[in-house]
Amino acid sequence: MAERKYLVEVEKAKEAVAGKPSTGPVYRSLFAKDGFPPPVAGLECCWDIFRMSVEKYPNNPMLGRREIVNDKAGKYVWQTYKQVYDMVVQVGNSIRSCGVEPGAKCGIYGANCAEWVMSMEACNAHGLYCVPLYDTLGADAVKFIICHSEISITFVEEKKITELLKTFPNSTQYMKTIVSFGKVASKEREDIEKFGLAVYSWDEFLNLGENKQYELPVKKKEDICTIMYTSGTTGDPKGVLISNESIVTLLAGVKRLLESVNEALTSKDVFLSYLPLAHIFDRNDATAKEAMGVPNWNGLQQKVSTGGFLKKTLFNIAFSHKFSSMKKGFAHDEASPICDKFVFDKVRQGLGGNVRLILSGAAPLSNHVEAFLRVVSCAHVLQGYGLTETCAGTFVSLPNELSMLGTVGPPVPNVDVFLESVPEMGYDALSSTPRGEICVRGKTLFSGYYKREDLTKEVLIDGWFHTGDIGEWQPDGSMKIIDRKKNIFKLSQGEYVAVENLENIYSLVSDIDSIWVYGSSFESYLVAVANPNQQALEHWAQEHGISGNFKSLCENLEAKKFILGELTKIGKEKKLKGFELVRDIHLDPEPFDMERDLITPTYKKKRPQLLKYYQISVLTILFSLGHASNLKNVIDNMYKSASKPSA
Repeated sequence: MAERKYLVEVEKAKEAVAGKPSTGPVYRSLFAKDGFPPPVAGLECCWDIFRMSVEKYPNNPMLGRREIVNDKAGKYVWQTYKQVYDMVVQVGNSIRSCGVEPGAKCGIYGANCAEWVMSMEACNAHGLYCVPLYDTLGADAVKFIICHSEISITFVEEKKITELLKTFPNSTQYMKTIVSFGKVASKEREDIEKFGLAVYSWDEFLNLGENKQYELPVKKKEDICTIMYTSGTTGDPKGVLISNESIVTLLAGVKRLLESVNEALTSKDVFLSYLPLAHIFDRNDATAKEAMGVPNWNGLQQKVSTGGFLKKTLFNIAFSHKFSSMKKGFAHDEASPICDKFVFDKVRQGLGGNVRLILSGAAPLSNHVEAFLRVVSCAHVLQGYGLTETCAGTFVSLPNELSMLGTVGPPVPNVDVFLESVPEMGYDALSSTPRGEICVRGKTLFSGYYKREDLTKEVLIDGWFHTGDIGEWQPDGSMKIIDRKKNIFKLSQGEYVAVENLENIYSLVSDIDSIWVYGSSFESYLVAVANPNQQALEHWAQEHGISGNFKSLCENLEAKKFILGELTKIGKEKKLKGFELVRDIHLDPEPFDMERDLITPTYKKKRPQLLKYYQISVLTILFSLGHASNLKNVIDNMYKSASKPSA
């Protein structure tokens, strides 16, 4: 096995035995060659992280929000660590005064704000399970989460109260108290109280804790601090149990990593929170207080292209010069200081002028977007990878390592990783270019799925978490995500799509016999190829005065609109989310068959073969929809996916 620059081999590779697939060597980060970093002394739980920060930096600014003056965003107004701590104590006392005891479940529903963080810290203080309600999973999912986790008290953003009411009456079996981050409209208060629930505005709730004090329970590192629900391939969301130890361990690894690359966090760093706190990636980043900004790449490109011939030419020359220097091994701040000062400074100032680390998670950045940002942002742009089950951070690319462009970097220095062969997909962990399912071991792993021991046993095997993602080791020790073992993938905005589940729903349309749905992490929407039912389509054509044989009907634009309309209709009936609706479609009069190697003898779809066969049709659809900016990535992705061997 070839040496990998940023990895240390800790266990040998294993050949396939007794029906088990072969596995590659077990690796860990070079920065953990002498062992994993121990947790910071005194840190046993999430509450300790906050408590010790308050003791150390009581007067430092902690939470800031923009003042809104005349409907315009003004300056940031900050609360210190001590001020936030005092509010957290009051929130905790108010929670306990409602009869909520340690071990109970507390829901938090809304956009990122100071009250969100305070509510979470109050949960940490009193040993409550913090359960974020992530509404992009869908309204039914919010109701499911409340009932499944048996949430007794919910904090909610003022404008989300109407959404919370949609979970009634089912959720009222468990939920007894609702607290708004703002006010409560009289009609909403009436609707809530008639179900026997107590409801408070933020100020009313804080008054409940006045002159009251509750002893904080002893919290152990193995205690669960949060249940984060994540969508699965099909069915209901899964509740991922995250312990205090998982988060404390991760933070120790992040600290070791940043120190090892000379980018240690300081008390002067500011973290710009962009992802929702209900997402594990942002939750941990906020805890670690990493400096981060999220620029609008399309906006930057538009400004460059409309800046006139001279400005555009100057920008392109500066970009090429700096990028070339970076490829030669120069650090981004040494590659071309002159270009930074006279060309790219406007971009830097657009990000606030002080951004030094930009960390991207969820769906991958396209290579050209990542390269562009690495050059013009005058900051380190790093891609990370992880799952809720691995407490988010599992891999992250390193500063000034341009070879890691398009990868997620090496493992963080508190996990072990190996690749397991997936022979049915043609991936071999022992080949010269090792490919296989990514498996992770370490104390950052989740404690299981809440009330779903069966699902836990499927993915946690002998202490190893099987991610379901297919990775490829790179020569420098970084990991490249190339596929998904199961038929689930992310769109470019970071939303998971369980494609088999969607196809089952769309197959309910009687006007089609079969459908294949396509999407990838370089696109924000789905397209499809369908086999129309000949009798149904010909009947529709006759009713609408459209002539022609079955083949010509499949090429008719009005026929396509009709089929697409039926798919959209069933999708809305089944309450599919917007990104799960097919945007455009290609109609094939020939059914998917074994002769063209598109299905197995048991009629299962061969997705790589379907992609290879229909790639021209799919590209035509994408191009007609205006999807040209990422076309190279789409073609590259298709080529790789369609080149995979048959199952």
